[in-house]
Amino acid sequence: MPDDVQDIDAGDRPLRGVARIEAYLKTLPDAPGVYRMLGADGTVLYVGKAKSLKKRVSNYAKSGGHTERIARMISETVEMIFVTTASETEALLLESNLIKRLKPRYNVSYRDDKSFPNILLREDHPFPQLLKHRGARSTKGVYFGPFASAGAVNRTLNTLQRAFLLRSCSDSVFESRTRPCLLHQIKRCSAPCVERIDAPDYRELVAEAERFLEGKSRLVQDKLVKEMETAAEALDFEQAARYRDRIRAMSHIQASQGINPSSFAEADLFAIYSEGGEVCIQVFFFRAGQNWGNKPYFPRQTAEFSLGEVLESFIGQFYDERPAPALLLVSEDIPNRELLSEALSMRSEKKVQIAVPERGEKHDLIEMARTNAREQLARRMSENSAQRELLEGVADLFGLENIRRIEVYDNSHVMGAHAVGGMIVAGPEGFEKGEYRKFNIKSTELTPGDDYAMMREVLTRRFARLVKEDDEDAKAKKPDLALIDGGPGQLAIACQVFADLGVEGVTLVSISKGAERDAGYEHFHMPGREPFRLDQKSPVLYYLQRLRDEAHRFAIGTHRKKRSKAIGANPLDEIAGVGANRKRALLQHFGSAKAVSAASLADIEGVSGVSSTLAKKIYDFFHPGG
Repeated sequence: MPDDVQDIDAGDRPLRGVARIEAYLKTLPDAPGVYRMLGADGTVLYVGKAKSLKKRVSNYAKSGGHTERIARMISETVEMIFVTTASETEALLLESNLIKRLKPRYNVSYRDDKSFPNILLREDHPFPQLLKHRGARSTKGVYFGPFASAGAVNRTLNTLQRAFLLRSCSDSVFESRTRPCLLHQIKRCSAPCVERIDAPDYRELVAEAERFLEGKSRLVQDKLVKEMETAAEALDFEQAARYRDRIRAMSHIQASQGINPSSFAEADLFAIYSEGGEVCIQVFFFRAGQNWGNKPYFPRQTAEFSLGEVLESFIGQFYDERPAPALLLVSEDIPNRELLSEALSMRSEKKVQIAVPERGEKHDLIEMARTNAREQLARRMSENSAQRELLEGVADLFGLENIRRIEVYDNSHVMGAHAVGGMIVAGPEGFEKGEYRKFNIKSTELTPGDDYAMMREVLTRRFARLVKEDDEDAKAKKPDLALIDGGPGQLAIACQVFADLGVEGVTLVSISKGAERDAGYEHFHMPGREPFRLDQKSPVLYYLQRLRDEAHRFAIGTHRKKRSKAIGANPLDEIAGVGANRKRALLQHFGSAKAVSAASLADIEGVSGVSSTLAKKIYDFFHPGG
């Protein structure tokens, strides 16, 4: 990709703005590439691409004619970095990658979500498993997606289980089953684990599921209708009812998908709407002729760009780490449509077309998506306005100039066991779930159930890292307000931690429930201030209750996961050489892991498939001193 990276010297003089940019022009090549403009603190202000770096950068050296945004960006520039590329297409790909990774202040960028979920039909097992999948496609199988959300995948998977009866359990569970599970009882699995269906019949179910997910649903449904009618004519009404239920399940999937296009099978659709300087882009996913959901995005720094320019930058970043489908439908023409199409084709290793529909079904879908974008933006602007008012109220209440980031802490345990701490984050855009953190309590010295010691460990680990990582990213994640679930005791612990670490600029507040622990009677505690309450009808009180309850929910959920994992753990899993088959044989022979632990060496040697060497290893595991 890049041919050369240059930090071109502009001399020893401390230059800034236009003068600094002019100093680079003498040595800049007339070649395609990418440039970065850096501020005084080293942060990247802007990333751009050019067919000719020399000609593009020379535009910034002009004394006038710039928009307010560009003029401000030029005035802040103290350094530039250049990367030459073999073509303008490669420059566009590199530009998208850098914008997404660096999130420069003056570029159009958006907060990227984690990878979209897919449905995976595994092919590395005699009885393929149907499951949700994220990330790299390293498992052998057929992938269907992307879906807009995990919820859309889960709903589709639940219905596919009813329609095709494919297993969703892991291989270890599959190997250890001795009788059908609950999913078989509620008619969501054909129970291949206990041979309620043979391999050829199961493969037929797999083939039907593949055909359905590939968009050939009508063929599958017609086949099932014929089989249902045949069963009914043979007076096998129970079998006919099973076919009927599967047909209904397939119809439910199609109904829940809403609009399914007929003029194309696979495409991503992008519709943009702008109002009040803010932008919403609705992205719809169509695969196999089916609508697999949509997701709204709200790019930043869009006010001085045209809608086409915003779409171009957004799409380039959107497909930075994911393949594009063969067709992209957009609501606005974009300035470098052919160049972007060529870049996406290079990245996806297939021809990618970008089209702006003007009539027909595709145009109708674009208008539908644009309406969705308009309505979503209106809701967001309304929510943001209300959110800003609440944050202003919290700032006034606790004596802050403004609030950009709130962190809320809570702990959870049962009699001191499986103790965890939770941190949630909120800001102008609501809860920032990507910033949530869990803290497994590691100290072996604290007394089980000592909430004060747990809070001390959590706050020390969080703010020690913040103090240590004194860079721009750490500063951006420094809270203005730390809200702690608890009373004056927890507050005193937090103050002590801050004093020991030298943390400054963070307001500490603890929130405790009233004597009857009823919502609305909370007391707030701050250093140097008497405890106080708010009016029960105060919107600010309700907002702070929501923050506290969200932290409690997160901590409790994390604790339950940890506890469930511990409960479900089997000591046999810790013994090297005991795989799924030998574990199953041991459990079938003895009935439980506890019985295995009490068995003699001779009894363990008597289990089918367990050698004398392995039996000795198992026995020694449970009798380390024997």
